Amino acid sequence: MYLIAEFREKESVVRAIERLKDTGVAVAELEVFSDEPVEFYRGVIDHSSRMSTVAVLGAIVNGSLATAFVYFAQHNYQLDTGGMPTFSFWGTGVITYEMTMLGAVLATFAWFLWESGLIRKRDKTRPVPIVPPGSICLRVKCGAEQAASVGDILERAGALGVQAKGDA
Repeated sequence: MYLIAEFREKESVVRAIERLKDTGVAVAELEVFSDEPVEFYRGVIDHSSRMSTVAVLGAIVNGSLATAFVYFAQHNYQLDTGGMPTFSFWGTGVITYEMTMLGAVLATFAWFLWESGLIRKRDKTRPVPIVPPGSICLRVKCGAEQAASVGDILERAGALGVQAKGDA
């Protein structure tokens, strides 16, 4: 079951989130919707992200593959280099650098799309609230036995209205 509460002030949403976390509601069960970006201070509704790890791994993998490709190409297609080495890290440095950066950028972009839910299959059971202009909606996933207490917390925090959606 989902409870969707509508708020007008950011402070009311912060108060509701902190009270819900104090009663044992996990941060993963809370989602905020708004027609414009809402910035909370650190620790209110932080979701862990692996974006930095993915960026570094994307850079390492793509840079290594680029270097290996250049090495393979230079050793499979022998050229007369006049006594110079066939493979040189100085000669392939630009390609390695550019492909490393490309790997980091593409991995970061792909992970952003994944974390934001834009490329994941949507869960049809999770209702998305209609957010009026100037409002902030807080969606809370809870069991039917918790719905009354969670709804009371949301109303005491300053919610204009609380709707129950999903299976009861």
